[in-house]
Amino acid sequence: MMRETFVAATTELLAEDPRTALVLADISADAFVPAMRRHPDRVLNVGIREQLMTGVAGGLALTGLRPYVHSYAPFVVDRAYEQIKLDLGHQDAGAVLVSIGASYDGASAGYTHQSPGDVALLDTLDHWTVHVPGHHDEVPPLLRAAARHDDRVYVRLSVQENDRAYPDSGRLRVLRRGGPLVLAVGPMLDPVLEATRGLDVTVAYTNTPRPLDAEGLRQITESEIVVVEPYLAGTSARQVSDALAGRPHRALHLGVGRAEIRRYGTWRDHARAHGLDPAGLRASIDAFL
Repeated sequence: MMRETFVAATTELLAEDPRTALVLADISADAFVPAMRRHPDRVLNVGIREQLMTGVAGGLALTGLRPYVHSYAPFVVDRAYEQIKLDLGHQDAGAVLVSIGASYDGASAGYTHQSPGDVALLDTLDHWTVHVPGHHDEVPPLLRAAARHDDRVYVRLSVQENDRAYPDSGRLRVLRRGGPLVLAVGPMLDPVLEATRGLDVTVAYTNTPRPLDAEGLRQITESEIVVVEPYLAGTSARQVSDALAGRPHRALHLGVGRAEIRRYGTWRDHARAHGLDPAGLRASIDAFL
């Protein structure tokens, strides 16, 4: 559903804003055929050449356009990392990278279609905003906000969704008040809410882990915090440590494990294997608290 919402919202942006451009590398190209016919100078499909896709986006940005770049997460981030670093970062050019596949949505296609380390990779570069929507209704506002400036933005779409949208969750949003903080990022909110049912904890949510809302984190963290992210475990450890510097605290970072799951299966199978289903989260949180 997030993927379809992205196509619809981006198609609208292309029609409304002559500055908006879209660069594809075959993925989702069929869905954008109508837009390509209407805007052949601003919707470009470079074929299966993800590095070129990123380089073209950098060039378009330098001409004053606002390029949106789209593919599976391992193709748009992992495979094109050098071009992201040089053609965007080094040139100080802005673009909006929009991925599908998340950490293991494409588990049935094997490890080539999985990217649990995408956000960690972007953390090695400066000035990236990262959005991880938890519901398809959160996607259009994020895409539209990104069209109004020229910064570097990554929007990470997933098959897994929460039951409810919280579009105003760039800053931490407290959904349940209690004791130690459990911070859920994007689609991890519903599993966290189920896992912590009956526990005396505070549950907060964000769909914008970069930049992390450090002020909000300080306000609601007492001495213990659990961070649950849908990508590599510990990705936000430095950001949390910096936000709570000078304050004694204990932290548990839950996410995708570093050991590769070499079976195919579904995203639900992989979530369970990494302990990111409600039962696995409950066991980890209980042990920590």
